[in-house]
Amino acid sequence: PEADLFIEEKSGYIRNKDYVFHNGNVERKSSIQGHNAGTADIGVYGLSVMGQNFALNVASHGFVVCVGNRSPSKVDDTVRRALIEGNLPLVGSSGPKEFISKLKRPRKVILLVQAGTAVDLTIDALGKYMEKGDMIIDGGNEWYPNSINRAKQLESKGIMFCGMGISGGEEGAREGPSLMFGGPFD
Repeated sequence: PEADLFIEEKSGYIRNKDYVFHNGNVERKSSIQGHNAGTADIGVYGLSVMGQNFALNVASHGFVVCVGNRSPSKVDDTVRRALIEGNLPLVGSSGPKEFISKLKRPRKVILLVQAGTAVDLTIDALGKYMEKGDMIIDGGNEWYPNSINRAKQLESKGIMFCGMGISGGEEGAREGPSLMFGGPFD
């Protein structure tokens, strides 16, 4: 506060108090406040082209989205894009435990990672923090027998698993993808 007064008095510059220095970036306060534990409606994990654009699409429709990725820089890029594209309700996470902790119960997680082993590794990393009643939705156009096997494995923990192929490329993910859902009726 004293520094702000000094700068204002000497230069006439009035600092915009809506912005703060946070995690090495200048960010709007509202984008970093109010999104603490258990406040995000849905999580999107995997922030390559499809994941990042799909997360921004969901946030642009008013849902609070928590994003996560193995590479922290992709989380930072997505949070920054959400701010630039209209201060969208999107919050980042630093790892699997924090990612899951920021989701409302029952938790809903959409995976957008490469089909195959990467899906299994991601389920293992996130699944240890999930509980009965939570849901994992694989958006990676996986071969359906793999989805059936994952659903069976997670059923013992009470975690629901569904496949939901997402088509439409980068533009479709951001503006309106084709979603092909497959899973149990309940």
